[in-house]
Amino acid sequence: MFYYLSEYTELFSPLRVFQYTTFRAVGAALTALLICVVFGPWLIRRLVEAKFQQPIRGEGDLRELAKVHGVKGSCPTMGGILIIWAVVDAILLWARPTNQLVLICLVTLIWLGGVGFLDDWAKVQEKKSAGMRAKTKFLFQIGLGLFVGMLLLTDPHLGKTAKILIVPFVKGPLLVGWWSLVVVVAVIVGASNAVNLTDGLDGLATGCTLTVALTYAVMCYVAGNFKFASYLQVASVPGGGELTVVCAALIGASLGFLWFNCHPAEVFMGDTGSLAVGGLIGAIAVMIKQELVLIIVGGVFVMEALSVILQVASFKLRGKRIFAMAPLHHHFELRGWSETKVTTRFWVMSVIFALLGLATLKLR
Repeated sequence: MFYYLSEYTELFSPLRVFQYTTFRAVGAALTALLICVVFGPWLIRRLVEAKFQQPIRGEGDLRELAKVHGVKGSCPTMGGILIIWAVVDAILLWARPTNQLVLICLVTLIWLGGVGFLDDWAKVQEKKSAGMRAKTKFLFQIGLGLFVGMLLLTDPHLGKTAKILIVPFVKGPLLVGWWSLVVVVAVIVGASNAVNLTDGLDGLATGCTLTVALTYAVMCYVAGNFKFASYLQVASVPGGGELTVVCAALIGASLGFLWFNCHPAEVFMGDTGSLAVGGLIGAIAVMIKQELVLIIVGGVFVMEALSVILQVASFKLRGKRIFAMAPLHHHFELRGWSETKVTTRFWVMSVIFALLGLATLKLR
C-alpha cells in the first residue's frame, strides 16, 4: 500500500523513498516486529484462556523426554497465528500487492497456516499429539505445491524462468521443462515439513527461520536486479526483488515471536506457524530459482528431516535405531545436552549454513 505513495512525488518529493525495495523491506521488518511485540501478550492470554495447550507425549520411549518437557504442557500452542498476522499485515502495507509473486506468498502462508491450525486444533481437542492424519496433511501440501507450480509455469513472464533449474557451484542453468512442477511440489512440501520437525525446542525453529529468511532476502534482491543477477550468473526473475520485502517481514516476525518463544517459552508456534513458515520459505526458493541452495541454507532443517527419515527407515529395515531419538535435537537432549545448549549450537550451525549458501552466489 505504501508503495503507491511514490506516485505523488511531484507533490512531495521525499515520497520517492517508497519506490526503493530496501526502504520498504526495512519498513516491513519493523512493522512485523512491532505487531508481534505489541500484540503478542494479548494473543498469549487469549490462547491460555482458551486452554490451547501443547499436548506432551509420554508413552513408551518418550517417557524420559516427557520428564524434561512435561512442564511445557501448560504452554499454549498456535502461536503461529501471531507470525502469520504480522507477516501478512507487513506485506500488505509495504509490498506491491499487484505483484504475482507476492500474492503467491500470501496464498501459501494463509493456506498452510490454515492446515496447521486444523492440525493443532485436532491435537488440542483430542488431547493427543497425533493431530490431523498425515495423509490428509500431505494432500493439502501437495495441492498447494501443484497450484503454485502451475501458476509459475503458465505465467507468460515467469514461465521460461520457471522451467530451469540452477545447480549450486555450476555455471549455467539446466532446462528441465515441466519437470519443474515436481521440483516445486517437493520443495514446498519438504520445507514445510522440515520446519515442522525442527519446531521441538524453545526458539529452535524460530531462530533458524531468522537466518534462512535473512539469506533469502539477499538472494531475492539479487534475483530482482538484472545487473546483479547477470554478474553473479543467477536467474533474473521479473518482480523477484519484491520478495525481499516478504523475507524482511518474516525476519521481523521471527524476531518478534522469538521474544516470547525463547527459553522458557511463553508460547509455541505449533503447526499453525511451522507449516506456514516452512511453506513460505520453500515457495520463495522456487520462485527465485534457488531451490537447491535451500538444502544448504536450511541445513538445520534438512538435518532434522533426514534424521527422522533415517531413523524410520533403519527401524523398519533392520529393527534398530540410529539415533537415541528423532528428530535430531531430541537425540542430543537424551545424550545429556541441555535444551539451551542444543538450541544455541543449532543456531550457530544455521548461521554457518547461511554463509555457505550465500557463497554459492559467487562460487561457480
